[in-house]
Amino acid sequence: MPDAIGQPLTKVLLSDQVYARVRRLIIEGVLEPGARLVESEIARQFEVSQAPVREAVRRLVHEGLADHIPRRGSFVAVVSQEDAHHARAVRVAIEELAARTVAAQPSGTAFEALSVQVEAMRKAAVQGDVGGFRDADITFHRTVCEVSGNPFLPKLWAVMEPSLRALRVVSDPLFTGDWAAMAEGHARLLSALQSADPDLAATKFAAHARGDDGILSDL
Repeated sequence: MPDAIGQPLTKVLLSDQVYARVRRLIIEGVLEPGARLVESEIARQFEVSQAPVREAVRRLVHEGLADHIPRRGSFVAVVSQEDAHHARAVRVAIEELAARTVAAQPSGTAFEALSVQVEAMRKAAVQGDVGGFRDADITFHRTVCEVSGNPFLPKLWAVMEPSLRALRVVSDPLFTGDWAAMAEGHARLLSALQSADPDLAATKFAAHARGDDGILSDL
């Protein structure tokens, strides 16, 4: 656990603060896949008791960014290449169907919600906020499923999302490419939905989910 983690925490919502800080260390690659999350050490560095740390680690496990192994402890999630391959295949199917459905029934409200996430990605890119960018990225794709009108798609996405977050951290923890270009790539995905051309939208989102569209995918 790195020593330089900031100023002592305040006494308000300690578990939320611990969660946010450790989560950022994971997302930014400071804590690498497989690193052990020692609750007593985290508590010592944050100058808090172990109770809020324990709750924060539980949230990270629930989110898919950490794994808990009975009698051994909690560790930053490690994802195999085989798991990544299987997850990508499922994601392609989910996103292709969601995009096709959204483009077939255009909605100004849906597009506005997606535009908010594109703007969040643009802002995060300017600020160099890796965690903020990835959250907006995931939310963008989750929203496409939610606004599709198919009640099963957001349920499937909810099952997939913890794995997507862990896979994202493993796939490019030290990515130093053009985050602004990634944001504009998502603006183009939104434009494909707004085209009201289901085939075009499905093709663009499937290519993105496969990672062969020139935009760094979430996997």
